Amino acid sequence: MKCILAKPRGFCAGVERAILMVEKSVEKFREPVYVRHEIVHNRFVVESLRKIGVIFVEDLSKVPHSSVVIFSAHGVSRDVYEKAKSLHLKVIDATCPIVRAVHKNAIKYANSGCSVVLIGHLGHAEIDGTLGQLPPGKMHLVSSVEDIENLPAVDGDIAYLTQTTLSTEETADIIFALKKKYPNIQGSKTGNVCYATTNRQNAVRSICKEIDMLLIVGSQNSSNSNRLRELGEEHGIKSILIDSVEDLSKEMFCNINSVGISSGASAPEYLVLEIVEWLKKHFSIEKIVEERVVKEITKFPLPLELEE
Repeated sequence: MKCILAKPRGFCAGVERAILMVEKSVEKFREPVYVRHEIVHNRFVVESLRKIGVIFVEDLSKVPHSSVVIFSAHGVSRDVYEKAKSLHLKVIDATCPIVRAVHKNAIKYANSGCSVVLIGHLGHAEIDGTLGQLPPGKMHLVSSVEDIENLPAVDGDIAYLTQTTLSTEETADIIFALKKKYPNIQGSKTGNVCYATTNRQNAVRSICKEIDMLLIVGSQNSSNSNRLRELGEEHGIKSILIDSVEDLSKEMFCNINSVGISSGASAPEYLVLEIVEWLKKHFSIEKIVEERVVKEITKFPLPLELEE
């Protein structure tokens, strides 16, 4: 069997920053540190942080007054900031800088009088946070081309934004349909899909022609991991999203001569390495190849309060 590892894969700069912010907060404050929502969507990351004393909550009412609370990389609504203020919480905001830029654009468009359309998946933490940057009804969510027909009539200017973890193809189709309905609509040509999402999708795309099966390492609630799995399926390849090596069985690889592996932006690299070792133990691996499409150099600085 041949094994091809897509690269880049795994942690992006926003995820690395968010996890490091939690670890630094535990070191600095020497008191219980709370995180609203999963800091990133990966259960192994969350469990590792629980082991060092981090407490995860979904509702700020579960956080004692004046405690330290960290907002996840997905971002939060304005209401959440206000509630934290009312509870006198010390807020450490780990919102990914790319998501924060989307929030700023939403406010900018609204302040200029534009109606705002947000392309994304209902119920995802990032979408909840972005929708919450404006008063209810000021931003309209669409998840498919069909949803565009249900948008309310628009008087004046209109602009669009996108969830950062969508597939580039999915985003392109919806943007095309929006431009067809609203020829003067404003927005980035490719939406707001982040560099890491694009790079990981391109890396998977580059190996699809060489493999019979695609394994994507990531949790089920990870949007960008699901998009990678879907990309393999679109290429007609058996594609499976797995949490870890524990999800593997020899039967899964019946009639498979070459397997490709990648991981979502919140999946630790050790999970991929454990899968490679499992394959080497259970099959005759003739070759392990790593194919890189681009070298990532992006780094996001920590806030001053957590710098050494």
